[in-house]
Amino acid sequence: MVSKNAVSSDPVMPVRGDRGAAGIDSKAAGWLQSMDRKRQSGPHTDRLDIEGLSDETLAVHAGSGNDSATGCVGTPIYQSTTFLLNDDQYRSFAQGYARDRFIYTRYGNPSQWSVQEKLAALEGAESAVVFSSGMAAIATTLMALLDPGGHVVASNELYGGTYNFLNMELPNTGMSATLVDPRDYAAIEAAIQPNTQILYFETITNPLLKIVDLRRLGDIAARRGIRLVVDATFSTPIVTKPLRFGAHVVIHSATKYLNGHSDLVAGVALGERKLVDQIWARMLNFGGCLDPHACFMLERGLKTLAIRMQAHARTALAVASYLEAHPHVRRVYHPMLASHADHRLAKEIMRCGTGNVTFEVEGGDDAALRLVDNMKLARSATSLGGVESLISLPFNSSHSSFTAKQRAEMGIMPGCIRLSAGIEDPQDLIRDLEQSFHIIFSGRETINEK
Repeated sequence: MVSKNAVSSDPVMPVRGDRGAAGIDSKAAGWLQSMDRKRQSGPHTDRLDIEGLSDETLAVHAGSGNDSATGCVGTPIYQSTTFLLNDDQYRSFAQGYARDRFIYTRYGNPSQWSVQEKLAALEGAESAVVFSSGMAAIATTLMALLDPGGHVVASNELYGGTYNFLNMELPNTGMSATLVDPRDYAAIEAAIQPNTQILYFETITNPLLKIVDLRRLGDIAARRGIRLVVDATFSTPIVTKPLRFGAHVVIHSATKYLNGHSDLVAGVALGERKLVDQIWARMLNFGGCLDPHACFMLERGLKTLAIRMQAHARTALAVASYLEAHPHVRRVYHPMLASHADHRLAKEIMRCGTGNVTFEVEGGDDAALRLVDNMKLARSATSLGGVESLISLPFNSSHSSFTAKQRAEMGIMPGCIRLSAGIEDPQDLIRDLEQSFHIIFSGRETINEK
């Protein structure tokens, strides 16, 4: 896109985008050669100064503000595909700051910027870019940060979609991945090859809720000169902030806790502006941008993230404590239980618990299916992080792409159930579980495993 006026020195029309961003400063001697120059954070709209605010306040106010044209309190929906051009926008193409201007919604839209600012503020990141799904964020980030022939060292207990991408898509592009135990740090380091460019791990594994020591991963990444990419979907920035521990990029499936209402599919990648700019550029090629109306819904959902996560964590711990004492439950996994193998680590790096509880019932998958089918409040559905409790079995949902042997090697045994605790009263959920247990086990001590 070229304009004959692109290099004009005449005053430009009002900036449509980030007023703090501009192109090459030709009047600053030696600017191009300076090693001190760096990209600014953002892009930003003209919003509230967020310095020093708590997560609870950032969730409400960061990225939001009164619209100057109308004075509306809520963030408007900018349902437009394209924006008027002037010399400044033409110049942004020529000088490399098109991401800081409103040109076309795939490049950037005020609705996207608003929710990206809120997410970046919560995560403590310089920049963020939102996507049309969590998998779009994962795939685009990996493809942006890997060179041809690149290699990834990743957890062997990943979300099924990520596992499939690493094992099915990367080999088609001449890239590869080695999967290792996420808590065996010697094995992680031993798996690093000369062409390893990324360490990829999840803060909390799904479904057994193992806690990864982000401090040790950050140390490995720093010593070996490798980028650490962390999927923090299960924790959210309210629980832990991976960038503080040495992560370079943080990814979320915003479909889950960030939105929190089971009515939106979205993803986000956050980190240094330099890296996020690379991811944004690859997103332009892949096309996975987030629609303005979906941005509005996500930004609205985020306003209650802090209080929702506290409610999720409180409910999940109460349910986990009940299940741990139940005679027909073999194992319970929740990091805030003292019995959890990673309880001490969780207390060190997590502000509060997660909203998920995983447990194993007597009777194997047959009993687990019947328990789920007899629940009245908790709904049998995949996904997690919504205000309503959802319950599912990993073997036929999130981990159905793994073999039974692979699931067993991870520790996912027959009878494994994952409960995503909503924000209901914990006693109501406990009564719901109790009535379902009663239906299945009434008059019998156990069910024969199949």
